[in-house]
Amino acid sequence: MKLKNVLIVVNDMDRAIRFYRDLFGLQVILDQDGNVIMSEGLVLQDAKIWKEFLHQELTPKNHMTELYFEESDLEGFVKRLEASEYEIEYVNQMMTHSRGQKVVRFYDPDGNLIEVGTPVN
Repeated sequence: MKLKNVLIVVNDMDRAIRFYRDLFGLQVILDQDGNVIMSEGLVLQDAKIWKEFLHQELTPKNHMTELYFEESDLEGFVKRLEASEYEIEYVNQMMTHSRGQKVVRFYDPDGNLIEVGTPVN
């Protein structure tokens, strides 16, 4: 068995596609009207569809999951993030762990937690 995709819920599909394309370089692989598969295995699900499927309220910023990306030029990424059109809410600004890895944590526009860190050796 292998993990095929990770699905996150978004309120504005077009904005989410732009966010992950502009900042992370992900591309749309398949658009199935409310369910978009992007490169690197990320799936975006329209919140209305997900809520109807679950029959429950959705909880953004629930801190139960995190998307993790690696970027060797973290300073450059943070500059690109801050210069972007998106209002970024940080969980923590860029910091360095005791093991030497630099990381930054923030929410995407829909409250999904993201960490970007330098590669771990």
